Order: sequence, then C-alpha cells, then structure tokens
Amino acid sequence: MTYKEALNTIPKGKYRHYKGNEYEVLEIAQHSETLEPLVVYRALYGEYGVWVRPAEMWNEIIEKDGKSFRRFERCE
Repeated sequence: MTYKEALNTIPKGKYRHYKGNEYEVLEIAQHSETLEPLVVYRALYGEYGVWVRPAEMWNEIIEKDGKSFRRFERCE
C-alpha cells in the first residue's frame, strides 16, 4: 500500500478494533527510512495512549473462530 492509497482508504475518525476497543485515527504518516505508510492512532480508553501501526495491518482481514473480521471498522 502506498502513502497516497493509505490517505484515501483510512480516513481520520473513530474505529472499533475487532476485539471491541475504540480508537481514533489521528494521521497517516510515513516511516522515515522505508516510506511505509503508518496509521497514527489514539486509544479511546484507559490512558489514551498514542500508537502507530502499518497501514497494511490496519486494513487486514482477521480470521477468528471460523469468522472473518476487518481488524478495524470505522464506527462514525
């Protein structure tokens, strides 16, 4: 996935992780060495930590108990 593709497919806003917690996408960034697109996001629970995750992983389909889920679903 390119940086431009990540910008177009992962809009800022609120998302729900397949395990139930909610997060807010703050920005799409690029790795300084590889230029890999990264999602910058904040937990909307606990200490409200800020995290980064590769955009490819953000959009992954997860298999659990024989069912398929998007790792993150937009919930706005």
